[in-house]
Amino acid sequence: MSDHKTHVLVTGGAGFIGSNFVRYALAHHSDWHVTTLDALTYAGRRDTLHDVLYHPRHTFVHGNIMDAAVVAPLVAAAQIIVHFAAETHVDRSIRSAAAFLQTDVIGTFVLLDAARHNSSLQRFVQISTDEVYGSIASGASRETDALMPRNPYAASKAGADRLAYSYWATYGVPVIVTRASNNYGPYQFPEKLIPLFITHAIDGDSVPLYGDGLNIRDWLHVDDHCRAIDLLIARGHNGEIYNIGGGNEITNLDLTHRILAALSLPVSFIRPVADRLGHDRRYAVDTTKLRALGWQPERVFAAGLAATVDWYVREQWWWRSLIVENMTT
Repeated sequence: MSDHKTHVLVTGGAGFIGSNFVRYALAHHSDWHVTTLDALTYAGRRDTLHDVLYHPRHTFVHGNIMDAAVVAPLVAAAQIIVHFAAETHVDRSIRSAAAFLQTDVIGTFVLLDAARHNSSLQRFVQISTDEVYGSIASGASRETDALMPRNPYAASKAGADRLAYSYWATYGVPVIVTRASNNYGPYQFPEKLIPLFITHAIDGDSVPLYGDGLNIRDWLHVDDHCRAIDLLIARGHNGEIYNIGGGNEITNLDLTHRILAALSLPVSFIRPVADRLGHDRRYAVDTTKLRALGWQPERVFAAGLAATVDWYVREQWWWRSLIVENMTT
C-alpha cells in the first residue's frame, strides 16, 4: 500500500451498510486505500463485495474484531476507522444475547484499546443506532437525550456507543458517534424487514407482519447514510454524537403495503404473527445537528424503495445463496 494514501479501516465491511460504505469510499476518494476487516459470520460474505473485492485500493482481511492480534496492526496502520462490525438483529438478540455483548461491546473495546496507541489516527467513527434512545411516543430524539434501550441488541449498542465516547474523554481517541435510523437498500441480509418481505413475496410466500403493524420507523437509504459518514469524517467534531435520519416515518403496515404493491401482489399476502417481545413502538431522530454541517438526505423514499425492490428481483443470485446457507447452519 502506498504511503501517499489515506488508510481507512472498515470493520464489518462485508455486511450491509459496511459494504455500501466500502463502495462509496472507493468511488469518491481516489486517495484512500480501504481495508475491510470482517469475520464472515452469517450476515457477512465476500460475495457482498464481489465488485470491489480485488480493487487495487482495497484489501480484505478475514478476522474477528475480538482478536487483538489481528486488530492491532490494522488499527496501527489506519488514519481513519469506521466501525460497523456488530451483531444487529433484534430477534436474534432476544433469543440469545451473549454474542451481542461479545461482538458489540468487547469487540469495540478491542478496537478502541488499539486505537488509543495510534497517534496518527484522525477519526474513529462508532456506528451506533437510533434504537439506543428506546421507544418515543412523539417528537424526535436529540443527541443529548437519555439512552433507554429496550432490547439486548439496543443495549449492546448503547454500551459500545458510550464506551467509544469514554475513549475520547479519557484517552483523546478522535471518536465520533453516529446514531442512524433504519437503513434500507441493496445487499441487506434477508432477515430484516424490507428484504425479508421482498424475498418472501418474490417466491409467492406470505409476509410475516408483527402484531398490528402500526409500529413506526424512520427509513434512511444506505447511500444517504454513507454520505453522512463521509461528511462527518471530514467536518465532524471529535467527542460529538450525530443523529442520521431519513425523515421517512411510516408504519410497518404501510411499508408492507408498498412492498406488495411494487410487486403487484395483494394485501392478502400479509400474515399477522405474534408481536416481538418488548417491540418498540416508534423511533425518530432529530437531525438538526448533522444538517447544520450541510447534509440532507437525497434519496426520495418512494423511489428508493422501488429501486430496492428492483435490486432484489434482479440480484437473486446474491440472496438465494444466503438463504440456502443459513438453512443448513
